[in-house]
Amino acid sequence: MANSDTTGLSLVAVQVVYARPEAIWRKAVTLPLGATVEQALQASGFADAFPDVAARHPSVGIYGQACSTERPLADGDRVEVYRPLVFDPMESRRRRALHRQAFMIKARNRPRRRKAKLAAAARGGV
Repeated sequence: MANSDTTGLSLVAVQVVYARPEAIWRKAVTLPLGATVEQALQASGFADAFPDVAARHPSVGIYGQACSTERPLADGDRVEVYRPLVFDPMESRRRRALHRQAFMIKARNRPRRRKAKLAAAARGGV
């Protein structure tokens, strides 16, 4: 629900968040109803706090859903500024698959169903 100030304008309260590897930067801002993501970034001072990131025009989203900077905001939205990927997702997936495959190889001389044979022997079978 949008708040209103003393002049009768409807306001929306939003948070702008940027997660760095070592810490999270968070700024709460109040904007007029109909404000966009771009206006929230400007009001939060994100470009002043992170000039190198702001110069690259990073991807943004609201609650994990990517959106454009022209999207209007609703009261309580969390504007998230995303970092670029460090690794290629496909390459990371290949490495994980190779890692799993390396540890799934069983020794050929290892007896199979050893526990089942021991249990049967304990019952008096086999």
